Amino acid sequence: MANINFGGAVEQVVTRDEFPLAKAREVMKDEVFAVLGYGVQGPAQAFNLKDNGFNVIIGQSRQFARDWDRAVSDGWIPDVNLFDLEVAVQKGTIIMMLVSDAAQMQIWPMVKQNMRPGSALYFSHGFSIVYKDQTHVVPPSDVDVIMIAPKGSGTSVRRNFLSGAGINSSFAVFQDSTGKAMDRCLATGIGIGSGYLFPTTFEKEVYSDLTGERGVLMGALAGMMEAQYDVLRENGHTPSEAFNESVEELTQSLIRLVDEKGMDWMYSNCSATAQRGALDWRPVFKETLLPVFKDLYRSVKTGHETAVVISRCGQPGYQGSLNEELSDMRNSEMWQAGAAVRSLRPHEGQKDTDGKAKGIGGREGA
Repeated sequence: MANINFGGAVEQVVTRDEFPLAKAREVMKDEVFAVLGYGVQGPAQAFNLKDNGFNVIIGQSRQFARDWDRAVSDGWIPDVNLFDLEVAVQKGTIIMMLVSDAAQMQIWPMVKQNMRPGSALYFSHGFSIVYKDQTHVVPPSDVDVIMIAPKGSGTSVRRNFLSGAGINSSFAVFQDSTGKAMDRCLATGIGIGSGYLFPTTFEKEVYSDLTGERGVLMGALAGMMEAQYDVLRENGHTPSEAFNESVEELTQSLIRLVDEKGMDWMYSNCSATAQRGALDWRPVFKETLLPVFKDLYRSVKTGHETAVVISRCGQPGYQGSLNEELSDMRNSEMWQAGAAVRSLRPHEGQKDTDGKAKGIGGREGA
């Protein structure tokens, strides 16, 4: 492992230099990756492993015709490398639990019954193991239990793999039955194309992940955007102006500067007026939101959020109600304005008559 200084705290991480792909292939040369579920993470991790030269099969219930048909459309062949869930578990040695958290508890009795001693049970989220009192997922003692948790959606896992960058992932070993759980874990992390791997525990991963999704990454971000948009609209600003100031400038300009060299770099590339205002209001937002995040973390750690997920996501007809909620978001004025703004972006490669790429405002080189 490499020692990296993270703001004064030294952490050990695993890069492709310490654990190259050739080593991962050697470690896993006799393994069969059975990817259970062809929804969000399943396709990305399966294709990345396959493209990296590993033996991969898909396990997907035929009852979920949408996902089964999608797998067939993507080139997976029934009874060759695409099987019903039970058959895939029987054939696999690395059982990758990539169905939804709610579905994992539903299929667990079947998985437990069909796993072979010495296999590895793989997760990309600590949910089922950490909240075992609610999920009833308790692995037998004769299997390894490992985790690679990519820090991004399945779409990002695949896109970053194809670009060569990879996406950063955390890793953990919960149970080492065979004595080779860590090598299996790291090899899988390299196999799915991780940029680098950093250690965690199943508990820390699920606590940070559920907090992040409900907080900065999704829930807080959407709520904050909507709040600012509503205030601007209430004060007479047009939908286009309100959306550009609340979303478009962040996603198309500022966040890319943060990604490039950090928040201070983004600040230093903005006007003095923007810098001063942001620096003054930053502590106000932090002080206001800190108790909200403490409440959120407490709700995650106590298992309340898990209970909500299991209760809501396991209800009959949940997919329909979820689609209604997402439709309400999509059809709101703010995100309809967003659709209009996106439609006005110049297409890649679109040129003005002088040969320069078309842009909207700004100066050259900005």
